[in-house]
Amino acid sequence: MSLLGRLHHNWVHQRRVKVLAAHFARIIPADASRALDVGCGDGRLAHEIQRLRPALFIQGLDVLVRPNAAIPVAVFDGSHLPFERANFDIVMFADVLHHTDEPRVLLREAARVARLGVALKDHLNQGILSHATLSLMDWVGNASKGVALPYNYWRPQQWTAAFKELGLRPVVWETKLGLYRAPVNLLFERSLHFLAD
Repeated sequence: MSLLGRLHHNWVHQRRVKVLAAHFARIIPADASRALDVGCGDGRLAHEIQRLRPALFIQGLDVLVRPNAAIPVAVFDGSHLPFERANFDIVMFADVLHHTDEPRVLLREAARVARLGVALKDHLNQGILSHATLSLMDWVGNASKGVALPYNYWRPQQWTAAFKELGLRPVVWETKLGLYRAPVNLLFERSLHFLAD
């Protein structure tokens, strides 16, 4: 692992997993028992959520199955979720949809497969140099892992329009997530992230 990779892992990734797991564990409905983590990567986030919510089983799904994933992971084509309607209580996306050319495709699939709802963490392309900042973050965190990087960051209006089109109504919308330590939070947190359910 490169020096940049080690710094990212130690300073960003480990904290991100803990913070996001706490957020997801809090917003996933209490009566949910089965979740699907689409684009689960190494599965550490889902594993940490399960530690916080022991009654919640999380199945991973990804286009690239990583060796030694922390949860069971199935492979899929990146567009169609290979499950029946309402097969899971919750479908989760954690920084996944901006890696697709058309996020609506996976959002539509998630709405079909989820019985209770969709839990989502992604980015907001808003503010000065937001696209450049998000692109840098994405490249540092994902380029070495072979993850597709189309840098497809939506503006808030695009998220709102997609939710409306697909009949999804956010009951949770948070933009202050505390993902980064000071002082880097001043550059990388800003209003670039959101969590929705």
